[in-house]
Amino acid sequence: MDAQGRGRADDVDPADQWVLNPRTGEYELRLSPSAPESSVPGPRAAGPRASGRRTTAPGREVPPQRRRRAEPETPVPGRRGRRPEKKKSRGKRVLLWTGGSMAFVVLVAGVGGYVYLKHLEGNVSTTDVGTAGSSSFKKDEAFNILIIGTDKRTGEGNEGYGDKGSAGHADTNILLHVAKDRSNATALSIPRDLIVDIPDCETTQEDGTKKVIPGTSGVRFNQSLGDLGRDAGCTMRTVAETTGIKPDHFMMADFNAVKTLTTAVDGVDVCVENAVDDPKSHLQLPAGESTVEGEQALAFVRTRHAFGNEGDLDRIKVQQQFLGSLMRKMASGDTLTSPTKLVKLAEAATKALTVDSAIGKVGTLKDIALELKKVPTKNITFTTVPVIDNPAEKVKATVVVNEAKGPQVFDMIKNDISFTEVEQKKKKEKAAVAARLKGEKSEPGEVRVRVMNGGAPAGSAQQELAYLQTQAGVSKSENAGNAPAEVAKTTLEYAPDQADQARALAEILGLSGAAMKPGESVTNAQGLPTMTLTLGKDFKGAGVKLDGSVKKPDLDTESTADQKLCAS
Repeated sequence: MDAQGRGRADDVDPADQWVLNPRTGEYELRLSPSAPESSVPGPRAAGPRASGRRTTAPGREVPPQRRRRAEPETPVPGRRGRRPEKKKSRGKRVLLWTGGSMAFVVLVAGVGGYVYLKHLEGNVSTTDVGTAGSSSFKKDEAFNILIIGTDKRTGEGNEGYGDKGSAGHADTNILLHVAKDRSNATALSIPRDLIVDIPDCETTQEDGTKKVIPGTSGVRFNQSLGDLGRDAGCTMRTVAETTGIKPDHFMMADFNAVKTLTTAVDGVDVCVENAVDDPKSHLQLPAGESTVEGEQALAFVRTRHAFGNEGDLDRIKVQQQFLGSLMRKMASGDTLTSPTKLVKLAEAATKALTVDSAIGKVGTLKDIALELKKVPTKNITFTTVPVIDNPAEKVKATVVVNEAKGPQVFDMIKNDISFTEVEQKKKKEKAAVAARLKGEKSEPGEVRVRVMNGGAPAGSAQQELAYLQTQAGVSKSENAGNAPAEVAKTTLEYAPDQADQARALAEILGLSGAAMKPGESVTNAQGLPTMTLTLGKDFKGAGVKLDGSVKKPDLDTESTADQKLCAS
């Protein structure tokens, strides 16, 4: 069933079922009589209490409950008044990343009550993508979500967008990487006209049977969804094939998502350098700032003829600016403090959303949302896969990955390296460098160190030892075999009186101050004190710098979610 085809059995607005309880100061869910009973106390139906008295046992009456006064009673003289206790709201905030035609929105919904959460869960459609994604969501790991906006026409008023009768291609695509420590995130746009190889992919049919759809080479990325019955799992496999980054999950929606979600938050602020009058998308905007919602918001993110050279790459830039503004609106106090707006937003988003079955539960979506909420907007980077015009074409219509820049971008994401400088890490690293790297350094020939393998590929200790002895001049080095336990990061442990040796070796290997661990030395076979270099899982090869100071490639498109930009 279409995401927009699902709805409630009655006409009750969920926002109208949230009532302020004056006794607690909380918003509570009050369901209609025909709905399942909520765990929140509500008005009782007519019964024993209708006569004004309630019965607890046969033959025994209990006086009717006294009505609380609207205003606090004045304390009786000699009796101490009691100040009402403030209670924290129990409403759950659900922050949900979903996709529309522009394929990327943030949802913050203040909802409470098991019944209502199950109702929202019923709005969400799911797809079994098999081994294309992860089987579950893990809170303590980095994760990648592929956000897909399709060009499928559903709902009223969408005749002017997309291809008529389209099965729903991968029209707009963003690979969202969230760092393990939640300090940063990268939203990597993938052009729909990027030439890729689509691998064979197994899909689950409506009757539950499996069908393998053959792959194809040298086609547009958007054909990874919809063509020949390919589902979102095929798009996920195509991303992995193209970038080397495996998406863990996907979220997908169509045109209506943009309209319903922007309307739910009373519009999104946008800015254009020049006035826009596009007869094809019917977008009309004055120069400067405007607020768009509904049909106008969809026109803004869909138009290709109002900006730049009227191509898809320029449209991606505009979409990224729109998304940054939308994220700021979602995080604003006007949205977060309005129960009515939050409930409408939750309804709109879940009805527009299709996800993989591993995250189809509202509880799991809530967990993802809360993890995403930890990422500061200033550290969310929007960028695009580096591309060049397809050299095989005379009339330029498609693009291919820029092999000089693309692999470096993909590696940064795979290795969980931020595209932005995170201030907290920067300050800690500066302090560590100042304390441990500043000072005199020994000559390489005076450095005494043993090398251990603590998680690097087999043979790494011997390879690094060979490099130190033959190329770096560290002749007093030795192979100490495997470390007692694996470590994620390479470390150098040394005694205080070996600090000059440690600084010299750190300079040779590119060790950061954080990798240097003041501690104790060990004694080698000759009875001399020796430092210990433990190669971790971050070891990239003999002679390769270990400080993680990756040089970011010069990207044509890059912005962060906190920046206010004008489309041009």
